[in-house]
Amino acid sequence: MRKYAVNLAVLLVVLAAHAGVWAWFNRPASMTDWEGSLQAVSFDPHRADQNPNEGRNPTPAQIDEDLALVSTFAQGIRTYSTQNGQDEIPPMAAEHGLAVIAGAWLDKRQDNNDAEIAGLIRVANDNANVKRLMVGNEAVLRGDVTVPELIRMIKKVKGQVDQPVSTAEPWHIWLDHPDLVEATDFIAVHLLPYWEGVPADQALDYITRRYDQLARAYPGKKIVISEIGWPSDGRMRDGAVPGLTTEANFIRDFLALARARGWDYSIMEAFDQPWKRQIEGAVGAYWGLYDADRQAKFPLAGDVTSVRDWPLLAAIAAAIALLPLTYFLRKSNNLRAPGKLLFSSLLMVAANLMVWTVHYGTTQYLNLPMIAVWTGLSFGMVFLLTLILAEGFEMSEGLFARREKRHFTPFRLTPAAERDRVWPKVSLHLPICNEPADMVRKTLDSLAKLDYPNLEVLVIDNNTKDPAIWQPVQAYCELLGTRFRFFHLEVCKGFKAGALNFAMGQTAPDVEVVGVIDSDYLVEPDWLKATIPYFDEEKVGFVQAPQDHYDWAGNAFKEMINWEYAGFFHIGMKIRNERDAIIQHGTMTLVRRKAMEAVGNWSTWTICEDAEMGLKLMHEGYKSVYINHRFGRGVTPDSFASYRGQRFRWAFGAMQILRGRMSWLNPFKSTGLTLAQKYHFIMGWAPWFADAMNLVFTLAGLAWTVGLLLLPEIFAFPVTLFLVPTLAVFGFKLAYTFSLYAKRVPCTVTQAAGAAIAGLALTYTVGKAFLIGLVKKEKPFLRTPKCEDKPAAIRGLLHAREETTLMLALWAAAAAVGVVYGPHDKEAYVWVAVMVVQSLPYLAALALSMISAVPGLRWLPFGRPAPRREPIANGRMQTPGAGH
Repeated sequence: MRKYAVNLAVLLVVLAAHAGVWAWFNRPASMTDWEGSLQAVSFDPHRADQNPNEGRNPTPAQIDEDLALVSTFAQGIRTYSTQNGQDEIPPMAAEHGLAVIAGAWLDKRQDNNDAEIAGLIRVANDNANVKRLMVGNEAVLRGDVTVPELIRMIKKVKGQVDQPVSTAEPWHIWLDHPDLVEATDFIAVHLLPYWEGVPADQALDYITRRYDQLARAYPGKKIVISEIGWPSDGRMRDGAVPGLTTEANFIRDFLALARARGWDYSIMEAFDQPWKRQIEGAVGAYWGLYDADRQAKFPLAGDVTSVRDWPLLAAIAAAIALLPLTYFLRKSNNLRAPGKLLFSSLLMVAANLMVWTVHYGTTQYLNLPMIAVWTGLSFGMVFLLTLILAEGFEMSEGLFARREKRHFTPFRLTPAAERDRVWPKVSLHLPICNEPADMVRKTLDSLAKLDYPNLEVLVIDNNTKDPAIWQPVQAYCELLGTRFRFFHLEVCKGFKAGALNFAMGQTAPDVEVVGVIDSDYLVEPDWLKATIPYFDEEKVGFVQAPQDHYDWAGNAFKEMINWEYAGFFHIGMKIRNERDAIIQHGTMTLVRRKAMEAVGNWSTWTICEDAEMGLKLMHEGYKSVYINHRFGRGVTPDSFASYRGQRFRWAFGAMQILRGRMSWLNPFKSTGLTLAQKYHFIMGWAPWFADAMNLVFTLAGLAWTVGLLLLPEIFAFPVTLFLVPTLAVFGFKLAYTFSLYAKRVPCTVTQAAGAAIAGLALTYTVGKAFLIGLVKKEKPFLRTPKCEDKPAAIRGLLHAREETTLMLALWAAAAAVGVVYGPHDKEAYVWVAVMVVQSLPYLAALALSMISAVPGLRWLPFGRPAPRREPIANGRMQTPGAGH
């Protein structure tokens, strides 16, 4: 009963928090109410799918519909052209009782200007409801006409009409050109504080100041505010931030001010105009009182919320999350309440982000290229959310599990039990290639000391050309006795897998268990006696012990990568073991011979034959056993180049396995693997695929930045909706790493930080390996720079030359965007932040390479107390799948 109460409490807390957050961010904004109609609004009847620049114009019926709608809230309209059927607007407006401020659009085309002027004169003389005329709209500001040219056109119109005539320009144009004021009947001024970068809370004071400035400069001259408004969406401009509630508040306050001051005005504008994105950027589409579908964006009286239909969106997000939430809570018996709450919260956040992403895409005015970009970013968002949920689940289990369901410890038998037991014969296979004889001899010595009665050791040297390297090992095997057999293969196809397959052919017929160790490993004498009893259960296919290292103390580089390795075995392998989904490794592994032969021995088509062997065994229904006890220790890579090369092989091999065994991992198809095993293999390698996406995003981000700098009229900043999760993912990864290291890995905080840097440094390498693995089946030859004769610092730079190049490019891009856009668009700093965060893996690679290469840096203080040793397990026997 208590279990259900806890689950219900978690569910209610998450749902309540979800509703509360939505309500908080959409709480009604208190603002001035407006009653009455507006004097005039700018009127452009183009719909969402229409564009005057492309000849797609509204029909007369559509124009009439819009005029009917405008007549319900305004007394008049302002038009901007007399071409493309817009000269028919005044008589249609008259039928709806609307006055008209008619305009002629002027540009650099003289024939167009002549046609517009002729049309304006005709419209003015034919329609009694045309009350004022505008010859041009910001034509001087754009530089399309000169002031003398404009004055001549104004005088031409004035000579043929009775209505007052002017032109529309910003305030500073009027102040700079008294002769233009003299030529007009009134000043038609645009007061648009957004374009001036004025914050919304200062906008009315700004408008009043500019209006009064004009009034003082030209006393007695009639002033009409011919455009005034605020956008509901788009990019920040200095301190001016677009927003729905901001637009509503601005319009309402302005209307009250205009009534109090007796101003004439025309609100900018009646309807959103998506086509204006081409000339004004994204913000140009969002100045309407109504959206492009002719729905009111906000009321002129009463409460206003930033998202009109937020209760529906919140309900949809809750409904999406409810099914996985209830399923998770039902299956989470092994989690304490904080773990349930953590993952449930992540599920709800993911559902909300999905809903908001769809909402954003369906409420923005997107053209086909923008839809393509939005779709691509949406898929990326879904992948990131999937990755976060997977790691969040690991985090919940790793921190808050009540117990381990599959907890395996070393067997400790009594002396009598050891004597009475029949120990199966074990064959240990040691593949070597160009390995130093002294190192291999140490490994052989440790194998000779194994406390196991029924054992053979096969050393398979493959592809070593120099006899001076392999013959000393051969001689040493002969000294160790008949249990040690040495084989030299001058040419061995398939590399390590080929050598291991050869060894299988040389294995004694009575061998039941085959073990594989690396040539640098020193094993504990009790390794086999502590693990072989697990094979008493026929369904156990392999027993895996973790990798570990003995040579890292006193060297910062080796210490950092040692604890990076340790994190996987203490965290990832332990969690995967709970569902019998561990990754088999090519050292400290024991495999049932019968099972290995049944699945075809080692595969030579992948360079990760060990991981693929474990997958094959699981596919055939065999169980795995993971004992998180260090039975052997090897050496760490000596340089960043070696460390990076090793991880490249692992990542490329993982890609080979994914391609070769994809049908086995299909979650919608019944195969020999359980759903949990499929999940762990797919999601276990998903972070490496994320590294590939990170590399693609880095290159795309650099290209996009070039577009922002060189072609700002085409390129705009990706919306914050897609950028903030990128930053949040980085923060979550840090929380994930440090919390699980603190709980699971026996190291200090500084050692955990070093491990995090080491892992981060491999981002580029892993991403590159995965991308190459998408198109290539065979591992490519990667050239390592020949720089051993160079100074240490130069070696460090050369080993990380590709990462350093990308890091500097990202920094340059961030700096350029900050300088060019930062002064007037504070949201540009989100892009700058993304570029800087994207550079951190490349900075980590350079730092790790320098620590590896420069002797003076190898002693960086990462904290090196003696590692905590695992407690000696008790002597009772345990069967696979049993827990303590």
